[in-house]
Amino acid sequence: MGMTMTQKILAAHAGLESVQAGELILASLDLVLGNDITSPVAIREFAKLGKDSVFDRNKVTMVMDHFVPNKDIKAAEQCKVCRGFCGDMDITHFYDVGDMGIEHALLPEKGLVTAGDAVIGADSHTCTYGALGAFSTGVGSTDMACGMAIGKAWFKVPSAMRVELTGALRPYVSGKDVILHIIGKIGVDGALYRSMEFGGEGLGSLSMADRFTIANMAIEAGAKNGIFEVDDLTLAYIREHNAAEPKIYAPDPDAQYDEVLNIDLSEIEPTVAFPHLPENARTFGDIGDIKIDQVVIGSCTNGRLEDLQVAAEILKGRHVAKGVRVIVIPATQRIYLEAMELGLLKIFIESGAVVSTPTCGPCLGGYMGILADGERAVTTTNRNFVGRMGHTGSEVYLASPATAAASALTGRITSPWEVTER
Repeated sequence: MGMTMTQKILAAHAGLESVQAGELILASLDLVLGNDITSPVAIREFAKLGKDSVFDRNKVTMVMDHFVPNKDIKAAEQCKVCRGFCGDMDITHFYDVGDMGIEHALLPEKGLVTAGDAVIGADSHTCTYGALGAFSTGVGSTDMACGMAIGKAWFKVPSAMRVELTGALRPYVSGKDVILHIIGKIGVDGALYRSMEFGGEGLGSLSMADRFTIANMAIEAGAKNGIFEVDDLTLAYIREHNAAEPKIYAPDPDAQYDEVLNIDLSEIEPTVAFPHLPENARTFGDIGDIKIDQVVIGSCTNGRLEDLQVAAEILKGRHVAKGVRVIVIPATQRIYLEAMELGLLKIFIESGAVVSTPTCGPCLGGYMGILADGERAVTTTNRNFVGRMGHTGSEVYLASPATAAASALTGRITSPWEVTER
């Protein structure tokens, strides 16, 4: 029986010739990730194992990103635990203020993940690295602790859903619109504990930023992981960022898929997910006059340079609507610097926006943009659950950077096609 991309990677890391969906395996890991919220729990569990070192100091990484720079005493104490542990263990890849970024944008940028890797992270959006042809998935802090200790993790091999891409995206339509469209079709449990595997001739029209965004939100469809076929664009990205030698796994012609979802990219329109689930996806024929109070452009989903560029293109020479707060958050220090050198930060500030240091901040209702009762936000983040960005009476609308920027200009949820010439 043929295997999917994910099944091939897991078989290789388990030392097996083949695996089947539902099989329990123990697989070796290429990278174990934690952040300033999840790592302290893992560190406490690690201490219970009686180990005096991690399995490989080059294959454990911690990124301080959720409440960094520290917003309060509790956040400071959390990061202090991580700093102390990484110092004691001589962890090579520890990222903090000054050399920081949102973890799922930072690690690919730093070249820590390559095609064919098996990665776990104590953060649900670890599935982002599937854009590089890696198997990557979120785990709990206890699994992170065991991964740090022995460099292995148990997995139930997932079955798979094939997403066959055709066509090409229209102007001001991006990977965010694609994944919101897909989740709108299949629901937040439509890929539950399955691998979402993306391929087809339409793949070539998607940028790496598009692919990272789509893989990032596979978890919002309930998937175990999202993964893209490796092509020349993937390999060019890996070479640019000095990642290890890629190992390319293509699906077998007779790979078993639970279902095949056909997506014509040319038919995708600007899409918005209404409260309070990512599956509540609507296009602008179904969106009325909805006034907003805040716009956030950033996050591990949409804080990359390409995201900032499209937002700046729409905002340039214009001013945000009166009464709308606009917060722009470059995902890493490198992206921040590149945006500054390209003049994007000047465009944002002159348009009436503020620019933050890299942080997850408002995405999880942490800081840098908390919502009050009754307030509405259009945001490029990945979740819009009740109370996700603040008060339980607030509302979060998920959208692309282009839609977020257009909405900032009008003060209501607005299609980028309305404010640009297509």
